[in-house]
Amino acid sequence: MKISKKEVKHIASLARLDLTEPEKNKFSQELTSVIDYIDQLKKIKTKKTKPLYQTGVSANNTARDRVNQSSNQDNIKKEFPEEEDDYLKINKVFE
Repeated sequence: MKISKKEVKHIASLARLDLTEPEKNKFSQELTSVIDYIDQLKKIKTKKTKPLYQTGVSANNTARDRVNQSSNQDNIKKEFPEEEDDYLKINKVFE
């Protein structure tokens, strides 16, 4: 199905677009191509095809959790006023 320059001009006026003649020719060809492709898709028999819910293989791309010893642990502990059973205490913020 061919989309004529007249139809492109009409569509452009509905969209309030001002197209040049080369643009009208270009969009006429491109819209015709899109309509032709849709017509091809309509011919595909899909009644026996199961719906596809996912197109790619899902993969967990997160990194594994690892416990690392911090080389700054002793330096950080020095910044706190008190320490009790591996917990660091801070001064009261609220009274």
